[in-house]
Amino acid sequence: MSSEIQVFLLAMTPLGELRLALPLALTIYQIDWLTAYFLTVIGNLVPVVFLLLFLGRFSEWLSKKSKICQKFFNWWFYKTRQKIEKKIKRYGCYSALILFVAVPLPLTGAWSGAVAAFLFDIPFWKALCLIALGVMLCGLIILLLSKGVILYSS
Repeated sequence: MSSEIQVFLLAMTPLGELRLALPLALTIYQIDWLTAYFLTVIGNLVPVVFLLLFLGRFSEWLSKKSKICQKFFNWWFYKTRQKIEKKIKRYGCYSALILFVAVPLPLTGAWSGAVAAFLFDIPFWKALCLIALGVMLCGLIILLLSKGVILYSS
């Protein structure tokens, strides 16, 4: 399997996403920065399409099949909405989603952004565009960090 395909597939995973795939593409696989950027951005967005299309249907199906799943989803949706509501009021729903996906921190990213878009009933095309913008910004941040243009210090 070619290194480009490996990087593309790694960018599709929920744990690696672009945050892991892009630095590996640049360092381990020695892929040029422009190709690496586009491979990882597109790879990161592929699962988002399926999550946005089917997450609602899947949760409804599970809720109908199991009272435990129904209770879990009701609890999870309530807690998540309650936790994020202040940020959404402060930044606006769309800006909050872009920032949530763009900031390269653990438990943020395209997969989590798709779940958030589902929870807040953002329409498919709008959610996809906002998440894509967040992924592109995150890719730019990771690219600049990987190339040493931005120095990270803790």
